[in-house]
Amino acid sequence: MIRVLLADDQTVVRAGFRALLDLTDDLVVVAEAADGAAAVELTRTTRPDVVLMDIRMPGVDGLEATRRIVAEPSLDSVRVLVLTTYEADAYVFEALRSGAAGFLLKDVDPDDLREAVRTVAAGQSLLAPAVTRRVVEEFARLQGPRAEARQRLAPLTDREREVLALVGRGLSNDEIGTRLLMSPLTAKTHVSRAMTKLGARDRAQLVVLAYETALVRPGEA
Repeated sequence: MIRVLLADDQTVVRAGFRALLDLTDDLVVVAEAADGAAAVELTRTTRPDVVLMDIRMPGVDGLEATRRIVAEPSLDSVRVLVLTTYEADAYVFEALRSGAAGFLLKDVDPDDLREAVRTVAAGQSLLAPAVTRRVVEEFARLQGPRAEARQRLAPLTDREREVLALVGRGLSNDEIGTRLLMSPLTAKTHVSRAMTKLGARDRAQLVVLAYETALVRPGEA
């Protein structure tokens, strides 16, 4: 069973998601939270596989709650899936930077919701890199590269930097392999090594880093 924690300040929203998830044989809701502080505490005590996290909540919001969950080594296996009303929500960018596995619109279809939970529970990023790129690019355009982020690239080899740049452009392992004349498995190995060296939880965070370090620039083909 995949264990899910619901964090949303609207009771009706939580009830709706619970109804959808509890009707599924392999999914179960283990706890509900009405604010970010409760979400963090319940994550510590119930150890869900996935947290469905609303961003805008009173007190500790979903963004800060995501940061706290991701920062705790004991919660390393917990995946946060951010819920938002708008695809172009500025907070989505911050959530991805903070370690969220992806985001869902609140009007998501029931089948897509269930599949999203299964995807992130399996350790994958929910968003295809190209989709993540559109979100990141919009806000990277406004913020520009961060000097402190550039320093994080120091541990990478030249090849790993090349691969990171292509991940940032939304390429899959197969496409990276074709571009760099290597097998998809070799490309996957380079991606995994880059994630390890950079402390990234998934490809979504690699896309964020590619923009923050100016390996990829907004509008670049």
